[in-house]
Amino acid sequence: MTERLVLAIDQGTTNTKALLVAPDGSVRLSRSRAMSLDYPQPGWVEQSASDIWETVAGLIAEVAAAAGPADIAAVAISNQRETIVVWDAATGHPIGPAIIWQCRRSADRCNALRAAGHEAEIAARSGLGLDPLFPAAKIAWLLDETPGARARAERGELKCGTIDSWLLWNLTAGGVHATDHGNASRTQLFNLDTLSWDADLARLFDVPLSLLPAVMPSDSRFGAVAHGVTALRDHTPIHAMIGDSHAALFAHAASGARLKVTIGTGSSLMTATDGRVRSSHGLSSTIAWSQGDAVQHALEGNISVSGQAAAFAATLLGLPDEEALTSLAASVDDSDGVVFVPALAGLGAPHWCSDARGAITGLSLSSGRAHVARATLEAIALQIGDVVAALDADLGARLPELSVDGGATRNALLMQLLADLLDREIVRPAIAEASALGAARLAGEALGLAAAGSHSVQAERFAPAMAAERRARVVRRWRDAVASAVRDAAQGGT
Repeated sequence: MTERLVLAIDQGTTNTKALLVAPDGSVRLSRSRAMSLDYPQPGWVEQSASDIWETVAGLIAEVAAAAGPADIAAVAISNQRETIVVWDAATGHPIGPAIIWQCRRSADRCNALRAAGHEAEIAARSGLGLDPLFPAAKIAWLLDETPGARARAERGELKCGTIDSWLLWNLTAGGVHATDHGNASRTQLFNLDTLSWDADLARLFDVPLSLLPAVMPSDSRFGAVAHGVTALRDHTPIHAMIGDSHAALFAHAASGARLKVTIGTGSSLMTATDGRVRSSHGLSSTIAWSQGDAVQHALEGNISVSGQAAAFAATLLGLPDEEALTSLAASVDDSDGVVFVPALAGLGAPHWCSDARGAITGLSLSSGRAHVARATLEAIALQIGDVVAALDADLGARLPELSVDGGATRNALLMQLLADLLDREIVRPAIAEASALGAARLAGEALGLAAAGSHSVQAERFAPAMAAERRARVVRRWRDAVASAVRDAAQGGT
């Protein structure tokens, strides 16, 4: 009998991947393509929505051709979250770019809502702080800045969704407009208590509810691949959709991990909670996933620029890649007091300062490129440390270890710095594609296949080895530099 496989599509910010995953969680075939980002002006980040779909369709064709007669039982989707697309309901053509989660173009709208005293109500309903990271204000921006778009939206001629919805619409040839609870919970238009779109939030953000997709459990049969749309067999079911960070937590949870961080372009730290937890330390309440009627809540902290900081610093220092940056960083024992604050798209959790700008402080005549390189890796770890401290405070308990995934976790020096500066054990499971595997496992369970990820996963552990006094000194300098960046933002960059 032919083995039944799940085709997992992991549509990320800088890479899109397609994996064929067996019922035991092993990867039979993998393909990937890089994605480009556009920066039309400072603080703005966007991609071509059409390119996103065409890349996914191209990867599906590659995998289908390489797989031959393999039985692809279902498609599962994990997606970059908070990125938004608005498209013509009749033609399926986007009316503008996909506005990326990092984009700050809606900052003025968020500031206006804050000034009007709406921040507490928005957080109470959506679980999310008022920040341009989230899509609601971006949707309103697109409707107002695209000629005729708001009137067309009111007439029901437009559709809107996060990337999962955009891919589903194209896979089903416009037959299905839907999303899952987890992605919906990231829009700032979804009520965590009623588990439905919120009319009051839609009114505050000036977004017509008619634009938005139906909300379904994450393991639903969302639809089927339409005839001629891809190289897949017609009517192949689309049987799971879940945000990439949520999918990674689902994969980690299979091995008992309580707290995970996905270190990619940005970073997401997430832990599952028993019901909704209302943060008082700058974190987000969210829905991790849903299976049938069972809804899994979570507490999360989002960092806007994380692994991307290494790529940025490598370019800044004239290095060919992040590997060269790491080699340079390893050539010195410490950063010699240099601190890099990678607020290159503002500061995310737990600081939430969208106007903050990046900074390098602590330079002296003895500072060299290697110290800046090491400060960059330290900054990735220290940002994560800020979120972990907030999680500990919200949960009222210290989580003793952190499970990691994402491309940046291949960097052993970064993993050791993470252990040293957080003073807790770092667990690096041998799962290179946690988001894709989490989505595949979700689909596999819904289909009644053996749970993907049920096989034994080896893990490497990094134990803290830094002296407490040295750690405290590094953390103190970091916190001073972050506080300075926040103060400068509050004073208008003066």
